[in-house]
Amino acid sequence: MQRMDQALAQIAERVRAAAADQTPLRIRGGGTKDFHGLALHGEVLDTRAMSGIVSYEPSELVVTVRAGTPLAELEDLLARHGQCLPFEPPHFARSPGAAATVGGMVAAGLSGPARASVGAVRDYVLGVALLNGRAEPLRFGGQVMKNVAGYDVSRLMVGAWGTLGLITEVSLKVLPVAPGEATLRFDAINQADALRKLHAWGGQPLPLNASCWVHDGRSEGTLYVRLRGAVAAVEAACKSMGGTRLDNATVAPDWVACREQTLPWFADRAAEPGHALWRLSVPPTAPVLALPGGAHPLVEWHGALRWVQAPEAAGDTLRELANAVGGSASVFIAAHAHVESAEGHFDLKSAALAQIHQRLKHSFDPAGIFNPGRVARGW
Repeated sequence: MQRMDQALAQIAERVRAAAADQTPLRIRGGGTKDFHGLALHGEVLDTRAMSGIVSYEPSELVVTVRAGTPLAELEDLLARHGQCLPFEPPHFARSPGAAATVGGMVAAGLSGPARASVGAVRDYVLGVALLNGRAEPLRFGGQVMKNVAGYDVSRLMVGAWGTLGLITEVSLKVLPVAPGEATLRFDAINQADALRKLHAWGGQPLPLNASCWVHDGRSEGTLYVRLRGAVAAVEAACKSMGGTRLDNATVAPDWVACREQTLPWFADRAAEPGHALWRLSVPPTAPVLALPGGAHPLVEWHGALRWVQAPEAAGDTLRELANAVGGSASVFIAAHAHVESAEGHFDLKSAALAQIHQRLKHSFDPAGIFNPGRVARGW
């Protein structure tokens, strides 16, 4: 605890000095998501010294952890008690020795394959402690849901990419691991038919947890559906839905690869010079989109998330397609980005929304020292 206090005091002093000198700071945990965002500016402010579990009450389904704690360490602790982070946060630990942190998980706000069924990162954040741009310690929320009332500022930090403050501690709601699980595979199915099946199943009391439709270039496509819940519910769904049931142990690494974007479909982008990885967030009921060049997306979240490989020059077309169905499109990994070079961009859909972001930024970080330019140019 004393070491933690010293680490926090040293970081606070550095933030205070940076605010006085208006020196940009680049907040960084494990750095596993440095590839995403507009730019990486400022002196690195490493959060990993603030590490460790503050409290864990398995019976209460609540854990409080310091921001620099490796995400894998937290997941291992929960697994030993039969619990998990159900939203399956990606690690993206693609370089030797890299390890995602809990603070980075919250700051990025990224969720894995189960997000459409169980909710996103922000749905499990009960409270946060942080340093603002004046090096003032602030605490929002609590360790139980009833404390999250009024303006839920703690969840405002989710997906802010460190632009509003330096997260020092997080309290999270966790859940028991589902007792029943199965993955069904549906072969030779095109995207339109896969979406129709997912929409139909979504209107039934089925324990849908995750889905992935992928076109490998050799067939119409393959749909994978993961079920999780009570054993009886999973077994009944397997009988009614059809498909080929896969061995859980065999298919588990594939779901991890989907989460970590290491499936062959993602790797194929390297064979297409100049192609970026686009993230299209659309309503799950959106139809098949006429993508540039006849591209085949990888579809997750029961139709709501569509990954597309296309040149950045196709951006206007992709944004128009997404906007037409009530969604948005943004570059997740730029064409020439690598693990330590953020070149992707976010989709701030309106000037009014951008102004809200700017006002929030000024309120929490008046000197503009935290991760400048990461989310939007100029602030």
